[in-house]
Amino acid sequence: MDTESTYSGYSYYSGRSRGSHRHGERSRDRHKSRSKDSRSEKSVTINAPPAEPLLGDSTVRGEEVQDDNWGETTTAVTGTSEHSLSQEDIVRITKDLEDSVGLDCRRYFTLTLAVVLGLLVFLTPLAFLVLPHLLWPEKLQSCGTACEGLFISVAFKLLILLLAVWALFFRPPRAGLPRVFVFRALLAVLVLLFVVSYWLFYGVRILDSQDENYQGIVQYAVSLVDALLFIHYLAIVLLELRQLQPCFSVCVTRSTDGETRQYNLGQLSIQRAALAIVENYYRDFPVHNPALLTASKSRAAKHLAGLKVYNVDDVFRAKLKAYLLDSPGNNAAAGLAHSQSRAMIAAAARRRDTSHNELYYEEAEHERRVRKRKARLVVAVEEAFTHIKRMQEEEQKKAPGDVMDPREAAQAIFPSMARALQKYLRTTKQQHCHSMESIQQHLAFCITNNMTPKAFLESYLTPGPTLQYSRDRWLARQWTLISEASVTSGLKDGAVFLLKCIDFSLVVTAKKIPYIQMSEEYIDPKSHKFVLRLQSETSV
Repeated sequence: MDTESTYSGYSYYSGRSRGSHRHGERSRDRHKSRSKDSRSEKSVTINAPPAEPLLGDSTVRGEEVQDDNWGETTTAVTGTSEHSLSQEDIVRITKDLEDSVGLDCRRYFTLTLAVVLGLLVFLTPLAFLVLPHLLWPEKLQSCGTACEGLFISVAFKLLILLLAVWALFFRPPRAGLPRVFVFRALLAVLVLLFVVSYWLFYGVRILDSQDENYQGIVQYAVSLVDALLFIHYLAIVLLELRQLQPCFSVCVTRSTDGETRQYNLGQLSIQRAALAIVENYYRDFPVHNPALLTASKSRAAKHLAGLKVYNVDDVFRAKLKAYLLDSPGNNAAAGLAHSQSRAMIAAAARRRDTSHNELYYEEAEHERRVRKRKARLVVAVEEAFTHIKRMQEEEQKKAPGDVMDPREAAQAIFPSMARALQKYLRTTKQQHCHSMESIQQHLAFCITNNMTPKAFLESYLTPGPTLQYSRDRWLARQWTLISEASVTSGLKDGAVFLLKCIDFSLVVTAKKIPYIQMSEEYIDPKSHKFVLRLQSETSV
């Protein structure tokens, strides 16, 4: 199939030579594409463990149109499912595993440095107090009442500092960021320089001279603890309070289906803003369903398959040749061929214009099938819950040892609704999001808490956030931050960055919240008063 080309004012011979050159390039491109396809067809098959999807594989049956009588003789339990992965996917998975090992090593290294720095900070005031007693105890002056009171002050301040550092810094990490947190690194460097300077002063003025005034040494240790408390207050301001005031409005768009959310963020770096966006994504965005995109892709492929591309190259060449040779017969043949090509292109355009009708009727038919299977599912679930109520009334009359627990009750009534639920999930392309085990657990949970059938069906009728589904669908997923600016720099007006994972990416655009100027307008309270005058004479 050749593509369309145009000729404008060139000679016949030059056009012919260029056309042959284009055909040679096309043939080479087709040969290269065939060779690439033959190389990329290598794939491996991985058998998934049992009880994965409840209702089959969406990649195999996602595009099949199923009638309402499907599944009359099928069971709800399926065997192993097969997924095909290309060689590039295997390489990417291996790279992700290597990256995760590197992130773990870096996280433990950072934790080790933090522990070492914390021990240095807390042992330094104690060392200031103990070293004089160990090195020159006979020269020290006696510690009076004020000095002993300072001991109590140092003890309580160190306890408060220990609890504050534990609450602020030693929290479970939420994620592994690509770069170091700048403010935290600056605070660590500040504390290290501060402690080292205190040690230098202590070594020069106290250790070398063997100072006899022990009360002054204790006051020196107290001043160190006070300074450390002020540094911790500075850490609270920089790490926690600075980002509370909203300064930017970010628009987050999912690249596959265009799902969009808006968030307000404070003064954050790009990597910490990305972390906040991912956390909000798992909570606010509906779960990503690639099966819903296959319908539009198949419709586009069907539409392109219905189009025909005609070779008008020869038509224009014949017309140009007839014009150059000035032959009446050639002009007539060229005109006839040109008119036939125009008619064929017009017919193809008319067929293309009717594609919106096909889309309309296809969506209407899909909505009709969804409503029909939803009604069947609702009726089946209500009948199953009614059966549960009858079973509960009967079990109240039985002995305590014969009472059925919620798990057994869920397994008993699940087959009565499994077929209707199976059809509905396949129609709405949600079968890969719910396994049979998760459905039975949810059913047992609803029975235990005496929930209604509508409460049970809400998880399947309305797609929920990503955290609602299995942890395997979101916990082990690794995100890649793509940004032109440095990820440690702060957010700016118009900043754009991407959060990319295996299946899709999140496009983030930041806009600065504008400065709002408010003015006051005074309204005189007397301007709201009015007088109602009634006539003394009224009609009878």
